[in-house]
Amino acid sequence: MAPGLTVETANRAAVECEYAVRGEVVVAAGALEAKLAEPGNALPFEKVVRCNIGNPQALGQKPVTFFRQVLALCDWPALLDMPEAAAIFPKDVQARARAILGGIPGGTGPYSHSQGAPFLRQEVARAIERRDGGHHCDPNNLYLTDGASPAVQAVMRASLRGPEDAILVPVPQYPLYSATLRLCNGSMIPYYLDEANEWGLSVDELARAVGEARAAGKTVRGLAVINPGNPTGQCLSEENMRDVVKFCEREGIALMADEVYQQNVYAEGKAFSSFKKVVCDLGSGVELFSFHSISKGFYGECGRRGGYMEAHNVSESFRALLYKLSSVNLCSNLNGQICMSLVMNPPQEGEESYPLFAQEREAILSSLKRRSRKLVAALNELEGVSCNEAQGAMYAFPQIRLPARALAAAEAEGRKGDQFYSMELLKATGVVVVAGTGFKQVEGTLHFRTTFLPSEEDIDSVVDKVTQFHKSFMEKYRD
Repeated sequence: MAPGLTVETANRAAVECEYAVRGEVVVAAGALEAKLAEPGNALPFEKVVRCNIGNPQALGQKPVTFFRQVLALCDWPALLDMPEAAAIFPKDVQARARAILGGIPGGTGPYSHSQGAPFLRQEVARAIERRDGGHHCDPNNLYLTDGASPAVQAVMRASLRGPEDAILVPVPQYPLYSATLRLCNGSMIPYYLDEANEWGLSVDELARAVGEARAAGKTVRGLAVINPGNPTGQCLSEENMRDVVKFCEREGIALMADEVYQQNVYAEGKAFSSFKKVVCDLGSGVELFSFHSISKGFYGECGRRGGYMEAHNVSESFRALLYKLSSVNLCSNLNGQICMSLVMNPPQEGEESYPLFAQEREAILSSLKRRSRKLVAALNELEGVSCNEAQGAMYAFPQIRLPARALAAAEAEGRKGDQFYSMELLKATGVVVVAGTGFKQVEGTLHFRTTFLPSEEDIDSVVDKVTQFHKSFMEKYRD
């Protein structure tokens, strides 16, 4: 009997959606890692370095002590009553754990409210108010989620009625957006960031994209903005953000603010401002969905899957719909919810845990800044390569200009030039990057995305390997 479920009979949306950061090159990297374990493997490198995804702890970054201490006590409350606890856990850690456990009866094991435990939502709401200069945050507008991705997906599932509905997405984009739009049977309308202007966001470009979409019969339901940018690393100014908010209000478009890198800003003169603050400062009524996550920042708790979405200026009926979608999954995991509350409410000056917390935070962020500058400087030294400064986030997105012979070799393998380059880089060095094709890019340009997350010891090796590979590659394919 022939199998009934095959790729030929599967949901076409599932077949056609793509997620490049775990795509072909990453599969090949896994095979090479397995081969490295074989005696006498003869590979030209000793380890695979995964620069394809923002996964800090997988590349050696240590967890933030305060977060792990509180989580440990929440997971095993009996520790709080042991005499040894006083010697191991600072007083403010114990107090925080007791407060959380008092607010979520049953601890980390039971289901919570589908929007997230009310006590933890209140903690996050107070932190948002502090961040945004006192603007009110209603805990009932918050949804604690398994990372930011499910929240983005929920908004799209609830708002897209079919291919006639569209979301404006920045190009280059994070593949979550194109993949989710395909799964939801919606349409992606690209607006192009200006590479020559530090990946700037132009309202004129937004207007062009909206005009073309409406001329094609599309209803533009939302505008996605990633700030700081992924994969581009730009950090928007408040002036630019005000223009975007006014544009959305004028055009009747909901704003989807992906702000998961808000604590990763490195460029001189740049600082993060939330779209919630800008919307409230303007007194705007624009519908706003804000997303945050524990995966990024300086903490990198990716595997715990924690995040939040705030639905501001959104109708009660639509928020109820989002609640129903949350209820289908029962609830997000409680460890992620707790960690989100800790990320938003870290130790404060004067508390016992603060000195170590501040030291760890400064060490990680200053190291990321040094690594970003080292990597970008090295990329800009390569023939045919140009790379904007990483103002924030944790990625560089260099443009590469390849010889015609290299493009012909890529075509012969059925690949784009940047896909071919990325695969050849992996096979020669063990360094995993993602071709710009997976993020979409201006037609006729080629890029790749790389993190600067390898340790300071490893980043030198990555720079050296990429530099030597690029020289050999260009010499081999020179016209």
